[in-house]
Amino acid sequence: MSKAGTRKLFGTDGIRGIAGDPPLDAKTVYATGLALGHSMRNKSERKVLLGRDTRDSSPWIAATIAAALREAGVCVQSAGVVPTPAVAFLVRTHGFDAGVVISASHNPWRDNGIKLFGPDGFKLPDATELAIEDEIVRHAESAIVPKLESLPALQDNSALKTDYIQFLLHCVPDLTLKGLRIVADCANGAAALVAPELFAQLGAHNPDECTVLNISPDGKNINDGCGALHPEWVAAEVKKRGASIGVTFDGDADRCMLAGAHGNVINGDAILLLASRDLKARGMLSGDVVVATTMSNMGLEAALKQSGIRMLRAPVGDRYVLEEMQQNNAALGGEQSGHILFPHLATTGDGLLTALVVLDLVARSGKSIDELIADLKVFPQIIVNVKVREKKPLENIPSVAERIRDAEQDLSDSGRVVIRYSGTEALARVMIEAESEEAMRRHASAIADAIRAELGA
Repeated sequence: MSKAGTRKLFGTDGIRGIAGDPPLDAKTVYATGLALGHSMRNKSERKVLLGRDTRDSSPWIAATIAAALREAGVCVQSAGVVPTPAVAFLVRTHGFDAGVVISASHNPWRDNGIKLFGPDGFKLPDATELAIEDEIVRHAESAIVPKLESLPALQDNSALKTDYIQFLLHCVPDLTLKGLRIVADCANGAAALVAPELFAQLGAHNPDECTVLNISPDGKNINDGCGALHPEWVAAEVKKRGASIGVTFDGDADRCMLAGAHGNVINGDAILLLASRDLKARGMLSGDVVVATTMSNMGLEAALKQSGIRMLRAPVGDRYVLEEMQQNNAALGGEQSGHILFPHLATTGDGLLTALVVLDLVARSGKSIDELIADLKVFPQIIVNVKVREKKPLENIPSVAERIRDAEQDLSDSGRVVIRYSGTEALARVMIEAESEEAMRRHASAIADAIRAELGA
């Protein structure tokens, strides 16, 4: 299990914050590049790959990281604007010693982040991240950062993006999009520079067959009312355009959410159900086990059980899902938010890959996405996000702990209570699931109010 509780900079998905403010001020960013370079001192020749999303701040953060890496004696290549999973794939297949992604994923445009990958294409182990963090903390204040205007412009290698697209196509060799009426929402993020070419190569040349939207990033419109955090947007477009399926990605395209023909949102739980049944039918679901998270709906667990599939729960965060998968030799895992892990294909969640796997499954089945998940009966669930000024242990706050106990005792076997802090934002997430919608909303409101009174920002 991660030692995330002892971290000062790294959350569950790298370093994240408001661009320009600590820990994403120029000094700390530069110190991060130096620390990463120094962590590879045992290698004579070191190569690091950079990728970024479309945020206004991504170019200067990438340039600052690159300058620090070069100062540490590291050779730097840039893949340009590409999805996070593209960097994970390219690092592993092109012999890089590490990968760096400048992105804050689904967060608003003012935020940004730094994600690190090892040479195997996986996120760095906890011990490595903590050692890098220790050096950053010790040296950030004294770091001498070159002036931004003096930094050489990064030269993006477009061939790397092409290699990633070919990898995606190789994962679904028999897929053609002809005959499928699709709407794809690229969130004005990294997918905007990949998805149009990818879908065109799959035969979607006719805009009536495949409509690709939100592909005009301006640095500030990433995730703005669209993308995987707002799947209702693509759902409305699917219904309006008479399409059969919608796919939507977040800013760095490591998540995918879906929409059905009736304008209904289809989340990561339903994707896990679809994919697990398909893998089991093809003899590829080792141990008939799937790893979800504490946020996944009880309805998913029930539907999987009906199919003879056991569901394990991990803490929220794809690194924890992967940890549980590796411990149980699971062939599939993921999150309600649309992070889906197919370890036989990739080392990390990949929204574009998930979309292709689902589209391939739909095409092979001859059924609509809605037909394939018709038996998934979802328990009423609510998630309330509370902005907090600090992340004190909730069990140590009497008023909050009392409200949580009340909910757990009342719901007992007819619901679930999951309260946690976000690993990437200053939020407490209150999730209540229950057969009774009235009880669900009442307890969620009581717990959220108690947190707000004690810790509200």
